[in-house]
Amino acid sequence: MTRNVDRRILCDTHTHTLFSRHSYSTVEECVRAAAERGLELYGATDHYSAMLYPEHNGRHDVRDFQFFMNYEVWPREWHGVQVMHGCEADIVDLEGHLFGWDVPVTHTLGGDVRWNETTLKKTVFRDCDYVVASVHGQDFAKGASTAQVTEMYIRALDDPKVLMLGHIGRTGLPIDVDAVVTAARDRGKLIEINETSLGRPGNTGRCRNIAERCAELGCCVAVNTDAHIATDIGRFDLSIALFDEIDFPQELVANRDAAAFRAALVAAGL
Repeated sequence: MTRNVDRRILCDTHTHTLFSRHSYSTVEECVRAAAERGLELYGATDHYSAMLYPEHNGRHDVRDFQFFMNYEVWPREWHGVQVMHGCEADIVDLEGHLFGWDVPVTHTLGGDVRWNETTLKKTVFRDCDYVVASVHGQDFAKGASTAQVTEMYIRALDDPKVLMLGHIGRTGLPIDVDAVVTAARDRGKLIEINETSLGRPGNTGRCRNIAERCAELGCCVAVNTDAHIATDIGRFDLSIALFDEIDFPQELVANRDAAAFRAALVAAGL
């Protein structure tokens, strides 16, 4: 029998603003929506991915990603909501590398030569509070075995800035769910339960299985909307219904309130 559980989720920590290009709301519109929904904490995690801008002369240009490099101007509390910022970074190969890991940055945004060459990934991740690691383009994983995909996700979890794996129930890639969930638990990282994925045909069974294994293995999750427009922020109806069905332990929901989410960041070393 389902327990009488307070299922409120007061943080939305995987969302998108206009910068993601196929999203439709400004940062302030998103924060206002979070406030109207009664959220305590809002996290903006725009796409950090090749889907944003094409390569120039065979390489990506740091200037296309400067949105991530001025986070210091964002207020930390806005319309009564705590505000955090990060990105959703694409996993780009079976080694678990994240987008930009091999893109050199040799010049500043102003065009000056850098005295210490770095990478695009390091430059973008520097000011991120946390990173959501996800798979979008899947060509690199065609024909990959369950063991290879599982190892890919585990290696992504090992990146110091990665807090959670995003929508692993959506891709359809073959994974050893228990191995990935256990790896996340043991590293103090999170598995995402993605509201948008639950609303797409064909994903429900995979997402349910992932949630059930997280409950059984004691791995914390983050329940997020993956909102691409402000009106979707803070709407977790499908996830809450799923959690009621499987009697998911509320104490394993890392974003149930702001204090719990900040504790999860500390547990992950962030």
